Amino acid sequence: MVEQQSDDLDLDAVFQALSHPTRRALIEQLAEGPKSVSELADPHDVSLAAVSKHLQALEDAGLVAVEKDGRVRRCHLDAAPLGEAFGWLTRYRVFWEDRFDALADHLEADEE
Repeated sequence: MVEQQSDDLDLDAVFQALSHPTRRALIEQLAEGPKSVSELADPHDVSLAAVSKHLQALEDAGLVAVEKDGRVRRCHLDAAPLGEAFGWLTRYRVFWEDRFDALADHLEADEE
């Protein structure tokens, strides 16, 4: 059995959180600045409870921090986990670009 490092588990949570279009939209909204849960829910055709569940998934992945101020819950984006995911994706982008370059070189050599 393969053991996963805690970093892998964090990436799993980030990618799982990003897999839903509503959660991606919430991240885009929070990129503009902190917002209350009701402000985040306004543009979506889902219940406040559904938005809260999406926010919980984002919070579990470390992408969102929620602060309670009386009855209002304000959400803030924490982009650090996105940077880790981007770094992981970049490694594989470079790998595939190198592979495609090698394939192109091979195909050009066959044409000559």
